[in-house]
Amino acid sequence: MVYNYQKYSRFFAQVADGMEELGMEELAGLGAQDVKPAFHGLHFSAGREALYRINYTSRIISRVLAPLITFDCHSTEYLYKTARSLPWTDLFSLKETFVISANVSNSKIRHSQYAGLVLKDAIVDSFRDRYDQRPDVERIDADICFNLHISQDRATIYLDTSGGSLHRRGYRHKAVDAPMQETLAAAIIRLSGWNGETLLYDPMCGSGTLLFEALMHACRIPAAYLRRSFGFRFMPDFEESTWESVKREADKDMRPLPKGLIAGSDSSAQAVEMARMNSRNLPSGKEVRLSRMRFQDIGSLRDTTVVCNPPYGLRMKKSEDMGTFMKELGDFLKQRCTGSTAYVYFGNRELIKKVGLRSAWKKPLKNGQLDGRLVKYELY
Repeated sequence: MVYNYQKYSRFFAQVADGMEELGMEELAGLGAQDVKPAFHGLHFSAGREALYRINYTSRIISRVLAPLITFDCHSTEYLYKTARSLPWTDLFSLKETFVISANVSNSKIRHSQYAGLVLKDAIVDSFRDRYDQRPDVERIDADICFNLHISQDRATIYLDTSGGSLHRRGYRHKAVDAPMQETLAAAIIRLSGWNGETLLYDPMCGSGTLLFEALMHACRIPAAYLRRSFGFRFMPDFEESTWESVKREADKDMRPLPKGLIAGSDSSAQAVEMARMNSRNLPSGKEVRLSRMRFQDIGSLRDTTVVCNPPYGLRMKKSEDMGTFMKELGDFLKQRCTGSTAYVYFGNRELIKKVGLRSAWKKPLKNGQLDGRLVKYELY
């Protein structure tokens, strides 16, 4: 069978709201062509080499989907019949696990979860027809992932070439409550324009996500450097030699981190210890300076790029007053960070006005379900 992506070399990249423009720039820089925005993502064309490179090095994209088949779909019965006819046993084997994500909108099939269950049954029954056995479903860490999208009674079944969300870099073994997604942290570093010429400091570093995305950016470490497997290995036209060449080329571009370039602190000893543990998972991670300290006790951060994600909601102790906390943050930036530029991410937009500083700009960026804002402050 010839799949849709083989006919047209078109793929779909999922990207968080607010990061579409960054995603388009990044895809173009990694070899994608004819990149066009779409709902919750980007359509693009790519050959094998570019597809592998995007999955291995993209910092902004969440995952890349390869369309297998698109068809009219007015009922779950037709969904099952069409899906069961596909040669699933050519894509993966009984020894491998699989998982399905589904999204349905404006269609006669109304329930995403049920649509996904129908697709799962079709795949399982296809294996039973051939082997009298079925592969297992694994929701957390499946070997191969499929995506079902139905809109206006038209369905597309995708193979997830990333093999799960690319935001899971692999370095964050420990995390504080409500950690920032790695793709968002990478977008913040990108939007800051930080190029390694100034100190980058996070005064509320938590488990270190912003610091380590800055490290990977500065050291040109591929975003998926620690990733164990990719879904593109299950594509029928996968080329091992091309993939090894792409990986070798990207890894060769890595460089060490100069001492004193990236640093951070946090008031929580537990958070700092988590960050230290996570830092050991990355090349040059030991060069990231970490310390336990309240931001209120930092002496001075002159001529520095300051990045931070202040705690809010569950991350704040109930005894702490948010208004006072944010005013103290504003005073710290104004009085002790002269000559610096700060990029502060607010998961709760209502807290921005409590900082008491005039912003240079605000950009909407989502962190999971949170519709937050990245705010730039120029601290003269």
